[in-house]
Amino acid sequence: MLRYSLRQLEYFIATAEHLSVVGAAQHLNVSQPSVSKAITKLEDQFSIQLFIRHHARGMSLTSAGERLLIDARGLLRYAGDLQENAQGSSDIIHGTLEVACFVAVSPVFMPAILTDFTKQFSGVDIRLHEGDQEALISGLSTGRFELAIMYDSALPADIVTTKLASFEPYVLLPAGHRLAGQSNISLASLQDENFILLDVPPSGFFMNMFRQNGLKEPQVAFSSPSLEMVRGLVGRNRGFSLLVTRPHHDQTYDGQKIVTLPIRDKVANGILEISRLEQIRPTRVMKIFSDFCVEWFANNT
Repeated sequence: MLRYSLRQLEYFIATAEHLSVVGAAQHLNVSQPSVSKAITKLEDQFSIQLFIRHHARGMSLTSAGERLLIDARGLLRYAGDLQENAQGSSDIIHGTLEVACFVAVSPVFMPAILTDFTKQFSGVDIRLHEGDQEALISGLSTGRFELAIMYDSALPADIVTTKLASFEPYVLLPAGHRLAGQSNISLASLQDENFILLDVPPSGFFMNMFRQNGLKEPQVAFSSPSLEMVRGLVGRNRGFSLLVTRPHHDQTYDGQKIVTLPIRDKVANGILEISRLEQIRPTRVMKIFSDFCVEWFANNT
């Protein structure tokens, strides 16, 4: 017989996310003693310590607590999925989905994806998160994110992926650059120029293009985690850049014209995928959103 409840797990998850009983109670709109009692019962039931209490400095998860957090999040999602399947019509989909997206990709694709998805599945609440590759992998591994749209680069073995699209890297130049009129461009012609690096892990992807073609790495004049900052610096003639994600216009925020050119050398494409943690069984909503994204990219890229 189970001697713990889904509500206790809900209180545990909230405490783990806020690292505070006070924060969890406020988030759940319940009393602090209720949250504390639920955590104590879970610790007694499993004979483990879930948190380390730091005097005047909140709480931190133990290693046992981190393991339980992944499973607890999954169990609550399964429970919600079970209720939805039992009560709902197959034509009506309800639920909440935690989706993360690579920060340079998100503003280009996610507004349209979320809008089109909501038109078909208005009962699904998508909670969107953004981050670099490391943050997305961490979020999947801890169960915080159910799905993540990210590039196929340095992914752990326990991340399961489905391909969405393949994008060719390109060179970004200011409109007045001496090479801007070419139909394509070699990396060798750029290796002595200032490089504007999109510094979002895995940023080594771009430097590898030079190394793999036997070329020296260019001098990084500026770096930024912002795609639009990189585009803006290129537009102001501060250097060139290499990118994979391509916005739908060739103008910077401050009105400068920029030029995109194919790379003449052999370089690897950026493979965009939708990913999940292998040990997390996909819920109905996860499957629907994944299938929707595959179809959306097939029709729109």
